[in-house]
Amino acid sequence: MKTLLCVTTLLSVCLVSPTHADDKAKIVFISGTPSHGRLSHEHRAGNMILAKALNDSGLDVNAVLVPHYGYPEDTTILEGAATIVIFCTGHRGHVLNKHLDEFDGLMKEGTGVVMIHWATEAEKGKPGEKFIEWMGGFCDLDWSVNPHWTPNFKDFPMHPICNGVKPFSVNDEWYYHMRFVDDLKGVTPILSDLPGPATLRRADGARSGNPTVRKAVAAGEKQHVAWAYERPGGGRGFGFTGAHNHDSWRHDDFRKVMLNAILWTAKVEIPENGCPSAVITNAEINANLD
Repeated sequence: MKTLLCVTTLLSVCLVSPTHADDKAKIVFISGTPSHGRLSHEHRAGNMILAKALNDSGLDVNAVLVPHYGYPEDTTILEGAATIVIFCTGHRGHVLNKHLDEFDGLMKEGTGVVMIHWATEAEKGKPGEKFIEWMGGFCDLDWSVNPHWTPNFKDFPMHPICNGVKPFSVNDEWYYHMRFVDDLKGVTPILSDLPGPATLRRADGARSGNPTVRKAVAAGEKQHVAWAYERPGGGRGFGFTGAHNHDSWRHDDFRKVMLNAILWTAKVEIPENGCPSAVITNAEINANLD
């Protein structure tokens, strides 16, 4: 019988799989080290909210949190994972940079992957190439931008990730103008909107603006801030650029998109009304902060 170890907090998230969990789809959460101030980039606390919601959903899933910051020291926790959720610092600080080859092995076996907010940002070269292979796109410096803005998500594709999702609007740091696989082959945009000109009011810079993104917005091209990807040969990926603001998890539809996407990458059937989850209280938002 496996030992049950849980975090004793307002959000009790199991760190070791309970008995009979082998019958459920295993979802592993990797949390990056702290990178911002209170209630911003709360990697661990955000992952705990999502893991608890999945474990409380009544669906056939077993969400497991890596019990420390960074890539798992004991990689056996990744064995048998249906999908892996990563919420961490991006670019040079990404938890996958030193583990690209071993993680690529998991991806080639068909394991799903979800990357949240800064975790979508990869360095050019091999990291970016792998992110394209794994989830169909990534946040690329001098191409993508990172403004805080309030998109209005009104139109959704016929895709399981959108089950039960109603039109919504949340102010957050929504990166956009992602670097996608050619012709968006295999990509289904999930959340899209046309950013206003205020999102490009800063001078050109690595994350603030460039001639290509300015041209795209001026031409009225909607920008995709969350997308699903079907990999050639099997396996699924999902990129989500919001969640700078920890409080955004309180929004039911914002949270539902993410929970549905995790289920989809794990190849778990998503209920018609989406993944059920309880209202997130203020106490829960303020629990487990870095």
